[in-house]
Amino acid sequence: MGKPTGFLEYQRLSEANRPVAERVHNYKEFVLHLSDDEAKVQGARCMDCGIPFCMSGCPVNNIIPDWNDLVYRQDWQHAIAVLHSTNNFPEFTGRICPAPCEAACTLNINNDPVGIKSIEHAIIDKAWENDWVVPQPPTHKTGKKVAVAGSGPAGMAAAQQLARAGHDVVVFEKNDRIGGLMRYGIPDFKFEKHHIDRRIEQMQAEGVEFRTGVWVGKELPGAGIINDAKQTVTPEQLLKEFDAVVLSGGAEQPRDLAVPGRELNGIHFALEFLIPQNKAVAGDGPNPISAAGKHVVVIGGGDTGSDCVGTSNRHGAASISQFEIMPQPPEQENRPLTWPNWPIKLRTSSSHEEGCERDWAVVTKRFEGENGQVRKLIAARVEWKDGQMHEIPGSEFDMQADLVLLAMGFTHPVVKILEAFGVEKDARGNAKAATDGAHSYATSVPKVFAAGDVRRGQSLVVWAIREGRQCARAVDEFLMGSSTLPR
Repeated sequence: MGKPTGFLEYQRLSEANRPVAERVHNYKEFVLHLSDDEAKVQGARCMDCGIPFCMSGCPVNNIIPDWNDLVYRQDWQHAIAVLHSTNNFPEFTGRICPAPCEAACTLNINNDPVGIKSIEHAIIDKAWENDWVVPQPPTHKTGKKVAVAGSGPAGMAAAQQLARAGHDVVVFEKNDRIGGLMRYGIPDFKFEKHHIDRRIEQMQAEGVEFRTGVWVGKELPGAGIINDAKQTVTPEQLLKEFDAVVLSGGAEQPRDLAVPGRELNGIHFALEFLIPQNKAVAGDGPNPISAAGKHVVVIGGGDTGSDCVGTSNRHGAASISQFEIMPQPPEQENRPLTWPNWPIKLRTSSSHEEGCERDWAVVTKRFEGENGQVRKLIAARVEWKDGQMHEIPGSEFDMQADLVLLAMGFTHPVVKILEAFGVEKDARGNAKAATDGAHSYATSVPKVFAAGDVRRGQSLVVWAIREGRQCARAVDEFLMGSSTLPR
């Protein structure tokens, strides 16, 4: 490393945020990337640790020590080359990845880990500012055609890698814009969508074709699935026209809450609130669900629930409460016990900092309303013993609720797509496909592959990028007999 003693000399510096009072009045990103000098110092904190556990903690196996050292030396152009060698879209992960690499950082054993995510953010932003991100069209064409169904990070990564290998790639997306849940599920204040648009332009220059508003399946879906599809392409058509098909849709089936009063107006799945808001920010008209002046209750303590909190704050909610059924985790993990694995600990997001009452070990028992509109939520406190949940006697309480947002995760991908192809499913309802062996990422249907949430279930953007890249290599091997694409 350029500064072997840097971790002893410098403290971790987190990225700055715009003030809460300023940022809650718009949907712009508010995290400011490090300056060149700040990034240099943070890169100097990377230890000469011998075994870089950060790389194994990162799903795409970013070569983190190398680009930390290059940033320390201010060799930014080589830093982005190293970063791009493992990650197609570092501006995505540099903004919305929870950074499992930092949990695995050797320095995290007894100190603050290296700010890997902030350095990644600085590298890719500088690369875009200096026009170092350019199309990489193939040097030859193979004559093979690949269809990619789903344009989230897995589909985008697979499509880009396959196009660079020389295949003709067509990406099908049911919504009106490319990006999947990354486009419509993640609020703009965390991730502005021009980052996706720039990559689309790059990929088009590399030969990728995008077709939006197209549903892949037997027939257009009915109510319950949010999409903008105006036409359908059947599995039979794809299998006839293309040499391989990659299924890369998201896990969009939300987990429901089957309690009395669920049918009342004002109770919505999180995406029914977040997707129209992202469309509104994009200029497609107002969000039909408003939190303005309402007492909002978000059920579910994960990232999607946090996104609902941040959006409700920007609507001007009267109050926001968030429930989690699990007990409150510790503020600090037991590092000797958990390192280098991802720890369970209390995580406070920027949305929580903007205003939210959080409560743990709470179960919702029923909803009550007036004239068909929800007005009250009745809940109770629970305790967990031997992995079982038990309601605490006499702990029932009620809370005013004009808008309830269900953010309890997603169970599996849209079943209609898998059934249309006749793909075998695993026990969780995902497409069954192994990730190793001679037929990695291949489904039970010849020529059909699966990657991302459709195969592994609800997961992170960085896992989707990994799966898209690995699936692309598997498809290339299937089509050509061998592949030079990296895993």
